[in-house]
Amino acid sequence: MTISLEIIRDCLLKEHLLKEFISAEGWSLTLPASLNNKMFDTFSYDSRTVNADTLFFCKGLNFKSEYLAKAVDSGLGVYVAEQPYDVPETLGIIVTDIKKAMAVLSMAFYDYPQNKLKLIGFTGTKGKTTAAYFAKFILDQATHKKTAMLSTMNSTLDGQTFFKSHLTTPESLDLYRMMAEAVENNMTHFIMEVSSQAYKTNRVYGLFFDVGIFLNITPDHISPIEHPTFDDYFYCKRQLIKHSKTMVLNHESDYFQLLKETADLHKVPYIVYGNQASVNTEYLYQTNPDDSLAFSIEANNDTLAVSGEYHLRLGGDFNKGNALSAVLASALVGATRNDCQQGIKETTVPGRMELLTNKNGAKIYVDYAHNYDSLKNLLTFVKEEHPSGRLIVVIGSTGNKAISRRKDFGTVLSELADVAILTTDDPADENPADICAEIAAHITTDIEIKTVLDRSEAIKEALSLCRSDDAVVLAGKGADLYQKVGGEDTPYEGDFYIAERLILD
Repeated sequence: MTISLEIIRDCLLKEHLLKEFISAEGWSLTLPASLNNKMFDTFSYDSRTVNADTLFFCKGLNFKSEYLAKAVDSGLGVYVAEQPYDVPETLGIIVTDIKKAMAVLSMAFYDYPQNKLKLIGFTGTKGKTTAAYFAKFILDQATHKKTAMLSTMNSTLDGQTFFKSHLTTPESLDLYRMMAEAVENNMTHFIMEVSSQAYKTNRVYGLFFDVGIFLNITPDHISPIEHPTFDDYFYCKRQLIKHSKTMVLNHESDYFQLLKETADLHKVPYIVYGNQASVNTEYLYQTNPDDSLAFSIEANNDTLAVSGEYHLRLGGDFNKGNALSAVLASALVGATRNDCQQGIKETTVPGRMELLTNKNGAKIYVDYAHNYDSLKNLLTFVKEEHPSGRLIVVIGSTGNKAISRRKDFGTVLSELADVAILTTDDPADENPADICAEIAAHITTDIEIKTVLDRSEAIKEALSLCRSDDAVVLAGKGADLYQKVGGEDTPYEGDFYIAERLILD
């Protein structure tokens, strides 16, 4: 990949992002004559990975001028920033918004890979990962495994080899690099989870999706470093609507009317699904009373030809809605009814509703549930499946972000748990004991509460406590094999593997 300085100038001017060029020759809106033929073969925002042909982006709240000085020492000649820096013998491209500039230039540098893929974006407070996996399994049927995916749990750019992404939605430079790699791998479809932060920080600025899916909305990610208010969080989520060519909307989502109005305002066509008949709902899912893993899709006017009987491997009524959203999105980009039925039947998600049986017969559920709604749905389902036993829950909460979850978890545990074992879950820079104490302070019923900070020991405690008719829920980590401690990803054995090892011991 290469791009000229002239094309970079044109892109920034088109988006009204260019303030000026700053060089030894002065300030100007035109390029210095000596750089008219300048080409770049690398983009980077990491000062440790630059050379003379790198375009370097000075981004981030924690960016320091010494990072740029270090890059210049490595041969860097051109940087992009929101302010001039005192680095002689360089060209500064000064822009109004560094994140928008990085997005615009990255898509140009990688030759607009989004235009060579069918792009599907899922957003919502809960269910994004599961719904994305449903779509991946369906489109694998339709495309013969030519579907890439970026997911919280696992990502793939060749349809088969998986890796963990550090962000739900990567920085724009990384996102377009990944898309370009997917195109090189002959992928035809690209599924993404789109976070509220992706719009808050302009990681997806200027990107349009062939299909956007809005699953639901409840308060989450409210903290000083994420979203200051629910209004801000919800507004960022809604940006997917006006950046999609077609939307799939959940009629049962809170604030559905506002979602619908947003689509109408921006003249974005949409399909509405749900589990309750209404004048707006075009596709319904109906639970089979004789089989908790079966459901049917019914349509007022089945233009997508997806109505019929479906079978799941993932338990929980909430997964039927996730499955229907994926069916509709996949059908809009070419999947058939048979693709949808087969894909739904085969879908598994690492760390989602994974089931183990303890030595005494008690069931152990491992799930990534990590906010109010997902935890409440999970515990409600497990309690209904095991009405005669106790519900023992192992849970913690993340440090440095989503502070409101601690109260939420206390509320859900009060309503549904019989035993709460509070433990560590990505504490970052906080003391996990303090986080557990905050959760405990919001438990208002007389349930048994234990605090075991070593997560593997907490799981061991839960398994030792449970009787044959009890159920154990290991919530929050799912298939994650790391704990975020301080600024480091510390290797972690994983909830499923710890429980499995303890059962086999």
